[in-house]
Amino acid sequence: MKKLSFISLLLLASISLNAQNKKIKDKSAIKEMCGCFEVTFNFAETFNYSKDSIYKASETKVDKGLEWAGLVEEGNNKISIQHILQVGNPENTMVVKHWRQDWLFQNTDFYIFNGDNNWTFEQKSKSDVKNQWTQKVYQVDDSPRYEGSGTWVHVDGKSYWENETSAPLPRREYTKRSDYNIILRGNRHEITNYGWVHDQDNSKIIRKNGKEDIVLAKEKGFNTYVKVDESRFKAAKDWWILNNSKWQLVRNKWHEVYSRNTNLSLEAKVDNMPLYKHLFSDDVVDEKKMNEIIESFVKK
Repeated sequence: MKKLSFISLLLLASISLNAQNKKIKDKSAIKEMCGCFEVTFNFAETFNYSKDSIYKASETKVDKGLEWAGLVEEGNNKISIQHILQVGNPENTMVVKHWRQDWLFQNTDFYIFNGDNNWTFEQKSKSDVKNQWTQKVYQVDDSPRYEGSGTWVHVDGKSYWENETSAPLPRREYTKRSDYNIILRGNRHEITNYGWVHDQDNSKIIRKNGKEDIVLAKEKGFNTYVKVDESRFKAAKDWWILNNSKWQLVRNKWHEVYSRNTNLSLEAKVDNMPLYKHLFSDDVVDEKKMNEIIESFVKK
């Protein structure tokens, strides 16, 4: 084997350094999604393709809220961010555990939503996800929601990440709509000078086994996260300090479930209650009890 020339070694060192610098920029952009935000949620159905003459489009939705996004975990290849909602006036604030997002570098293991509370386990090759980050989004009870992989792009002063993946119906729809069962989410996360934007181009999909997907309608989502003074979020931070240890145990159990690397199907309710109502109970603090509750929702 010929020895590498000095120029070749320099080239390899330069490539390695550029990759390291790129990864540092990626992680910095992801962590910009941490902090205290005034959030505006905007959703509008843009086109519909229904053959039903009395089809009724979803109403345009504009909503606002206060949300704290705290850094739960940071490692060389992982960043975990927990979102907490603050509801009500400062004198009578209610705190609600919201969604969580984990970012994994060059992840190869995926749970892809396939309708009816089913997630299909898929493995990608290392070459497919080279230099990419997977965003894994979890429900309020840390059960799966959706996930997808993409490359963070840093160009012309912009930092953004894009991906398209299947997901369950959003909370604003699943109690009102039953004419579709998949939302194909076109996600774009962009860091801005005021915080960040979650820009979405979504398709409402009818999926049936053995048949081609039918696009029922298109939807535009544009959610802005505007950073505000952290002093406004004392209630959310205090709540998380008191409750983080409980939810760490919940995350540990889910990690064990996900590590089985097999298709996952979940019950919608057990004892006539959804999972979050079981886990949100102040009486459920024992690790064994929490594990039993979560396991009861996993279909064998």
